[in-house]
Amino acid sequence: MKFTAQQIAVKIHGEIEGNPKAEIFELAKIENAKKGSLTFLSNPKYTPYIYKTKASAIIVDKNLVLEDNLESTLIRVNDPYESFSTLLDYYKKVTVERTGVSSSAEIHESVKIYSNSYIGSMTLIEKDSKISKNVKIFPHVYIGPNVNIGEGAIIFAGAKIMEDTVIGKNCVIHSGAVIGSDGFGFAPQENGAYKKIPHTGRVILGENVDVGANSTIDKATLGDTLIGDGVKLDNQIQIAHNVEIGSNTVIAGQTGIAGSAKIGKNCVIGGQVGIVGHITIGDNVKVQGQSGIISDVENNSIIQGTPAFSYNSYNKSYVHFKNLPEIIKKIDSIEKKNKK
Repeated sequence: MKFTAQQIAVKIHGEIEGNPKAEIFELAKIENAKKGSLTFLSNPKYTPYIYKTKASAIIVDKNLVLEDNLESTLIRVNDPYESFSTLLDYYKKVTVERTGVSSSAEIHESVKIYSNSYIGSMTLIEKDSKISKNVKIFPHVYIGPNVNIGEGAIIFAGAKIMEDTVIGKNCVIHSGAVIGSDGFGFAPQENGAYKKIPHTGRVILGENVDVGANSTIDKATLGDTLIGDGVKLDNQIQIAHNVEIGSNTVIAGQTGIAGSAKIGKNCVIGGQVGIVGHITIGDNVKVQGQSGIISDVENNSIIQGTPAFSYNSYNKSYVHFKNLPEIIKKIDSIEKKNKK
C-alpha cells in the first residue's frame, strides 16, 4: 500500500510542513525509519532522533519547536501518539479486509453467511450458529453449535469458539484463544477420586472486546461468564467459570482469575496476577504485576504484593523487607549483649 503525506494528514486532521507528495510505504519506529517510512514523535526522550531519522514523514506535536532543519515532511497534530494509533488501527483494518468463503470451509446448512463476510480455509461452523455482517473468520477456526457472533467481529486463525457463546460487535479474538471451554470443576468422592461437574452455562462477550492469543475463557457452571464492553485481555490469560469483568477493564498477560470472581469497571491489572474465586474487586482498581488477591478490594484502590495490600504501604514495607538480614543481625547482637 502506498499513501502520500497529504492523504495521511487528511486522515488524522494534521497540518503538512514540507512535501505533501512524500510517498509512504510503511510504518516504523523513529530510530529505525527509512525513506518511505512514516513515524511519530511523542516521547521527548526520542527528540534527538528527529534530526537523524530517514523517515519520509513524521507525525509531531503541533507546538514542537525545531532546533535544526529537517529533510522529513512533518505532519503536525494535537496528539502524535493518538494520531499514530489511529493510523495503526486503519492499517490493521486494511490488512484484514477480505471477503468470500473458502471452498475448504465446512459450514452447516443452517448458518447464513453475508456477502461481505470472510470465512477462511478449513474453518468449521456448526449448526444454528449466527454470523453477522462484515465478520472475518480466518483459517482453521472452530465455531461450535448455537454461537452468536456480532457484526464486525474478527476471529484470527486457530481460535475455538465453543457452543452457545455470544461474541459482541467488533470483538477481536486472537489466534489460539479458546472461549467457552469447560470450567475446572470436580467434586471429591469418598474413594479419593474426583467427579467432573458438568458446565452448562455460556460465555458472553460485550462489544469491542479484545481477547489475546492463547487466552482461555471458561463457560459458566450455570448462568454466564460475563466480559463487559471494551475489555482488553492480553495473551495467555485464564478466566474461570462464572467470572464477571466490568467494562473497559484491561488485564495483562499470564493473569489467572478463579471461578465466580467479580471485577469492576475501568480496572488495570498487571501481568502474572492471581485472583482467587468468589471475591469482588471494585471499580477503578489498579493491581501491580505478580500480585496475589485473596480478599475483596474497594473501589479506586491501588494494590501490590501477595497477599496484595495498599501500593503505598507495600513500598514503605519493602524498605524493611530488603533490610531484614541486617536488622536480624542487629537484634542477634543486642540479644547476645543482654545475655552477658
